[in-house]
Amino acid sequence: MNTRDVSIFLVIYAAMLILGGCMGFVKAKSKPSLIAGSTSGLIILLSIFLMSQKGPAARAGCLLATLTALALSLFFGKRFAKSRKVMPGGLMAVVSLLVFMLLLLAAPEF
Repeated sequence: MNTRDVSIFLVIYAAMLILGGCMGFVKAKSKPSLIAGSTSGLIILLSIFLMSQKGPAARAGCLLATLTALALSLFFGKRFAKSRKVMPGGLMAVVSLLVFMLLLLAAPEF
């Protein structure tokens, strides 16, 4: 898988995070959801930018995205285990885990 393909997946993932935070704010007036979703989405977007560079910056971007996806998979997995609600905890735990595994597979390219 080339870096362009990884970037496409990460843009979709970042959009899901940002939109999910916005939905949490609209439905439940949850400012923490809005802040966390926007922040994590922007971190993923920053990592995409870094991965488009050459050398150490690309590796730093890949590491940043990988650690963010891991942290979010753990966070949402814990939330799903506690609530047993598929939305948003279960879905985002699975998506974050898939992104984490994708990044582990793509890491040698960076």
